[in-house]
Amino acid sequence: MSALAWFAVLLGAPLLGAGVLALIPGERWASRINVAASFIGFAASLRLAAIVLAHGRIVTPGEWFFLDSFNVFLVALTAFVSTTTAIFSGPYMRHELARGRVDARRLRLYHAMFQLFVFGMFLGQTSNNMAIIWLSLEVATLATVLLVSLYRTQAAIAAAWKYLILCGVGISLALFGTVLLFFTSSEALGHGEAALTWTRLAAASGQLDPMVMKLAFVFLLIGYGTKVGLAPMHAWLPDAHAEGPTPVSAVLSGLLLNLALYALVRCKMLVDAAAGADFAGHLMMGFGLAALLVAAFSLHRQTDIKRMFSFSSIEHMGLMTFAFGIGTPLAGFAALLHMTTHSLVKSGIFFTVGHAAQNMGTQAMAHIRGLIAHQPGIGWGLLIGACAIAGFPPFGVFTSEFLVFSAALHSAPWTTAVLLAGLLVAAAGLFRFVPHMSYGEPPEDAVVVRANMLPVWLHLALALALGVSVPGFLAHWYEQAAHIIAGGGA
Repeated sequence: MSALAWFAVLLGAPLLGAGVLALIPGERWASRINVAASFIGFAASLRLAAIVLAHGRIVTPGEWFFLDSFNVFLVALTAFVSTTTAIFSGPYMRHELARGRVDARRLRLYHAMFQLFVFGMFLGQTSNNMAIIWLSLEVATLATVLLVSLYRTQAAIAAAWKYLILCGVGISLALFGTVLLFFTSSEALGHGEAALTWTRLAAASGQLDPMVMKLAFVFLLIGYGTKVGLAPMHAWLPDAHAEGPTPVSAVLSGLLLNLALYALVRCKMLVDAAAGADFAGHLMMGFGLAALLVAAFSLHRQTDIKRMFSFSSIEHMGLMTFAFGIGTPLAGFAALLHMTTHSLVKSGIFFTVGHAAQNMGTQAMAHIRGLIAHQPGIGWGLLIGACAIAGFPPFGVFTSEFLVFSAALHSAPWTTAVLLAGLLVAAAGLFRFVPHMSYGEPPEDAVVVRANMLPVWLHLALALALGVSVPGFLAHWYEQAAHIIAGGGA
């Protein structure tokens, strides 16, 4: 099959899957179709990744879609995590159906919107048009708004409404930034779609007006930064995590935030070429450190387990934003490795948290205890996952954080004290609560719910392997992507 055919499979599988799932009444068939559609997308992503790594950048006829080492890495990561989340979703959502938290109609909505979300992710990551990237974030957001409100409780509807309004305002600002980008690019590339085509923009970035590009980036940073979860635009994220189904929390933290950051980094690359690296880079470094510190201290004040780990996601997205802001190849390599390990570990943690909440009947951390004694797999999964996400060696998060710290020490040594303090405070916040939940005697009213821990152990094993040794092909992949991000061309 040609690369164009694999593009069609990648985008067609989740879109067709969403349409079929909207019509399938049987839950067991729906969960199987959800897994099958996700797996087909994963297979297509691996094939496209192999083509890019072997032959370089792919641009489809008409320049509608393209893949380079940067976005094909994200496509493969998204496809893998969405597949394991779909596998986790089946038994988890069946238990939610048995508990009466959802009915058959809403379960059908869940599976259909899950695949529509995956389609939005793939569309944004492969599109060669900056406006379509913006639109894809809207598609993914609208799909996840429906998923966050799935339980139809007052709190879930309020969280979904807050998510929609805040991210709607953010994406409107990003749209204005895109309009400003078109305003300056149209002078060089004409008043057609070429003025928003990434490959054309990258080639003509030296002709873009520096002042307009700086102004555009301010709007793009605030707009896309809202979706990333950067402080102070992060208020939607903890509520959305706490009130939606656990698989939704996994893909919000592990995938959606990555797409928003990807869009922001693509914009930064244009601003760097047009106006120099300092402006956009310093803004991203500042917002990244602010998000890290706000999240680190907020971790200590949480009572809900999913809200706590949502602040951990804000912390790590801040760290990635900071690393991409530094802009050196080492920092880019570290940010991409951190994006990989965070997506793997955080989604695995949310899988574990979902099972813990089902067994204990609550998300309140004060009432979750004795998980190891109650169900050892869940208890150890939570404890090991917390160690991994806190940056304990030899997990990959430690390796990527060490590389970020090394890049900061070389390029911006004045930031290292703040960076280290934020990471230590965040780790302390996690271990203020996790041991209490893992050890001790379980409450008498705890029930035994069969846990599907295979996706958890798979994610943690991969994160451990990346901490011990990054495979040569993957290191080469990251190096190519980091070279592109740092302005070294395709």
